[in-house]
Amino acid sequence: MKPMAISSFNSTYNYNCSLFFLLFFLGRAMSIGINYGQIANNLPTPDAVVPLLRSIGVSKVKLYDADQKVLKSFANTGVEFVVGLPNECVARVARDPAKALTWTRNFVQPHLPQTKITLITVGNEVLTGNDTSSLLDCLLPAMENVHAALAQLGLDSQVGVTSAHSLAVLETSYPPSAGVFKKDLAVRLGQILSFHTKTGSPFLINAYPFFAYKASPKQVSLDYVLFQTNDGVLDPATGAKYYNMLHAQVDAVHSAIDALHVVSGKGNVEIRVSETGWPSKGDSDEAGATPENAMKYNGNLIKMVSEKKGTPMRSGSPLEVYVFALFNENMKPGPTSERNYGLFKPDGTPAYQLGLGRGGGGIAPVNGNGTTTGGGGGGGGGGDGSSPESSSTGYFTISTAETGVHIDWMSFGMLRGVVLASMSLFWLLL
Repeated sequence: MKPMAISSFNSTYNYNCSLFFLLFFLGRAMSIGINYGQIANNLPTPDAVVPLLRSIGVSKVKLYDADQKVLKSFANTGVEFVVGLPNECVARVARDPAKALTWTRNFVQPHLPQTKITLITVGNEVLTGNDTSSLLDCLLPAMENVHAALAQLGLDSQVGVTSAHSLAVLETSYPPSAGVFKKDLAVRLGQILSFHTKTGSPFLINAYPFFAYKASPKQVSLDYVLFQTNDGVLDPATGAKYYNMLHAQVDAVHSAIDALHVVSGKGNVEIRVSETGWPSKGDSDEAGATPENAMKYNGNLIKMVSEKKGTPMRSGSPLEVYVFALFNENMKPGPTSERNYGLFKPDGTPAYQLGLGRGGGGIAPVNGNGTTTGGGGGGGGGGDGSSPESSSTGYFTISTAETGVHIDWMSFGMLRGVVLASMSLFWLLL
């Protein structure tokens, strides 16, 4: 497919964004960001994406790499970026501080301050991914080396260092007050949390209530996972009532962190949701993957964030969230849902309408025909209250860990001719 002309792309989204109703409301939801994945062969150029994001008011973007074209295109736009060191680079950076310095000097420093990079994620779901055995002991040293590189370059006060984790790091997630990390990960996570406490960086989690509903549609309330009106789920230990699963999942992580604090004396850190979303299309066995449910989930999520609501355990602290994802990505492997998480189609038209009103007071609730198909469903990632296998593995797929499929990141890209020039440079430098 030939690249889309920017002028043609602009005319398309200018019309459709007026229908999308995000111009005002995403601007209000200051803690809402968006994941900009690029596993596709039909996406617009980064230059064309800039006005699209401006038109819907998004001011925070998360990448899974440090794509040089994207970062250059967004120079002087005021958009805040989270950039990523890919999983495949974690071991090398962990072993050699010089490689961390080289990567930071070549992929982060040149874009500052024109492009506002505020955070680097060292790997994605490293502790629960397919390469866990080889990377378990590498994550913290890699984070420390990247932070040291930033400090050496005088950038550590501008750019933080973190890593994104799946809810699979939890041993128990329901009720939220009983949340604890898996025993075999507790020591490492305690050390990572100590790093966050020392550096002031946030702890990131990828949380997908969709997986709970997909796994147990007869037991998990659809209204509960879609932020619709429901009777709530009581945490018997605290008396707190949860009216959506995302808050319950986040508070389960809060409890797990607090439990380590009691044991290890670690301080509290901010939790941010680095990925959450709902697919607009799925396979026949993917219950709930419809445009209507995607509209309700993301519309109500944006409404909640715009109201600056915290979780029951942290009611005074607005939750920062990154929606997954900006575009449908047609080259992602796995079930059909994997290729249909986008708010937009590649041509810039909405994948579905979020149904948000234009009133000046805030976002109108996304109602509709959401029905309760079962009980409360608990607070965790799975229908039985436990966390899912994994919400995402590496860069390519949310469901890889669920299916047990191993994907070789570089080989996958090379076979399809979509390895970005910046990714090739990663390997030349590392």
